[in-house]
Amino acid sequence: MFGFNVLVTVLVFFLVPIVFFILILAVAKRYRKVGPNQVMVISGRRHRMKTADGRTEVSGYRIRQGGGAFIFPLLERVDALSLEVMTLDITTPEVYTKPGVPIVVDGVAQVKIKGDEASVRTAAEQFLGKTVEEIKQIALQTVEGHLRAIVGTMSVEEIYRNRDQFASSVQEVAVSDMANMGLQIVSFTLKDIRDSHGYLEALGKPRTAEVKRDAVIAQAEADRDAAIKSAQARQAGEIAKFEAETRIAEAQRDYQMKKADYDAAVNLKRADADLAYDIQKNKTSQSLKREEIQIAIVEKEQQVLVQEKEIQRREKELEATVKRQADAERYRVETEAAAQRARSEQVARGEAEALRQKGQAQADVIRATGGSESEIIALKGAAEAEAMRKKADSWKEYNQAAVLQLLITALPDIAKAVTEPLSKTDRITLVSTGADGT
Repeated sequence: MFGFNVLVTVLVFFLVPIVFFILILAVAKRYRKVGPNQVMVISGRRHRMKTADGRTEVSGYRIRQGGGAFIFPLLERVDALSLEVMTLDITTPEVYTKPGVPIVVDGVAQVKIKGDEASVRTAAEQFLGKTVEEIKQIALQTVEGHLRAIVGTMSVEEIYRNRDQFASSVQEVAVSDMANMGLQIVSFTLKDIRDSHGYLEALGKPRTAEVKRDAVIAQAEADRDAAIKSAQARQAGEIAKFEAETRIAEAQRDYQMKKADYDAAVNLKRADADLAYDIQKNKTSQSLKREEIQIAIVEKEQQVLVQEKEIQRREKELEATVKRQADAERYRVETEAAAQRARSEQVARGEAEALRQKGQAQADVIRATGGSESEIIALKGAAEAEAMRKKADSWKEYNQAAVLQLLITALPDIAKAVTEPLSKTDRITLVSTGADGT
């Protein structure tokens, strides 16, 4: 009995967690989730719901948009509807416009299931179980029909010129039918309008020619304006260049003038400094010259004093040696010469007197006989010349001793004549004009 209880306890201990895990797994498997771009339609059981007008209705399905819900096994099933945008490429066959011109229209429409509960229920009732391509085809047929209807109410020019208005008209007409299916047109765009008869081409030719004409005119005007602007720019550039060059020239002129003034001031100062330097240099040189001259004068004065002393010494020496000898010799010579001279003079005077008397006598004879005054003068002159010749002859008789006597007699006077001016000289200036001392 105890063993059975232990076995039951062990089984319970192991089986209960397994059963609990299986139950959790089953529940998790039946819990379905959808994203915000999908709608989950759960059908199989009846549910009460409120309509838009506030009434309560019983429905066999329930809706979950973006979220999760538990699905009862065997009683409920799950279907999903996509809320994503669907792109519809619309190309109509040839459709006649209001004036009867056949055209082909290409457009693009963006449609989706509306997100409100009523639209989702409507779409679930119509599209549940259908693929996205099938839903797109249904919406395409609807929009294309309304597009062809709008084309029939407008002209080619209106469609071509007012594309936005055409697209808005398509959306306005198709919105009610699309809403009945739970759909909405997010956007509609007219891509292209074309025809196979050249209507659009012919329609565009005048405008094309006009545009081309306007383009040519605009280009010409643009070229003209560009040329004017370019000329004005060149003119402004030249003016600016000339003004800049003028300012540069003025600046250079001002600089040169200021530089000239500065150089003149500097040169003036330099000249003043040089002049002051030269003046000072000359003054210094003159002072130096004066000092040198003073020194030279002093030296010359000293030399003169020395020379004077030398002259005095030699003079005294001369007086001591020569003068005494000269006096003795002179006395002897003078005595002899005096005697000889006296004799010669006496003879000469006698002869001269005789000749003078002879001439006088001849003159008297001539005067007495009536001779001319010139003859008388000539005779006197001849007598005097003869007398002088006689004197000269007497002088010739002096021998060398007499000449030496005369020279010795004159030596003291010569020495005195030389030394006397030197004794009165204040200073002597020696001038040298050559390297040899001359």
